[in-house]
Amino acid sequence: MLKTDRLLLRQWTEDDFLPFAEMCSDKEVMEYFPKLQTKEESYEMGIKILSLIHDRGWGFWAVEIPDQHKFIGFVGLHTPTDKMPFSPCVEIGWRLSKEHWGKGYATEAAKEALKFAFTQLNLNEVVSFTTLSNERSKSVMQKIGMQNSNENFMHPDIEVSHPQCEHVLYKINKSDWQQNAL
Repeated sequence: MLKTDRLLLRQWTEDDFLPFAEMCSDKEVMEYFPKLQTKEESYEMGIKILSLIHDRGWGFWAVEIPDQHKFIGFVGLHTPTDKMPFSPCVEIGWRLSKEHWGKGYATEAAKEALKFAFTQLNLNEVVSFTTLSNERSKSVMQKIGMQNSNENFMHPDIEVSHPQCEHVLYKINKSDWQQNAL
């Protein structure tokens, strides 16, 4: 479990699956993904995330506002598929319900996840990626000190003809993070 001034990053519970499914069926939340997720797909993803955290001790943590005890999304670390052109790596990512956008929650939680990556996991680098037009996610990446690598790539799990296939790749290494953290 990780804690920031306003947020708790924790293991998932069964109670998180329904609000997660609702979030993943929201057109605005999923605007930069190839498709909305069904309730079954969301539950399956939530169960997989929960099991990865259980097995490794880290992952895409459920995020809640402590005094509300309510799931608002996820933020954390993940090992993406080996099909990625920059694998092996650890990525940082987030997905929050739209009612919690614009409050700095993604940035705050992502900073804590980066701290965990570099101090607890002792990683040398963390990556993040999104579609070309996802300005909100790119803004979070920049706010947490990541830099555009200028190594755009075609996401291997998205049809090449799909408008969201091309992605930008952001990176931050441990020494740059340490300089930003001071």
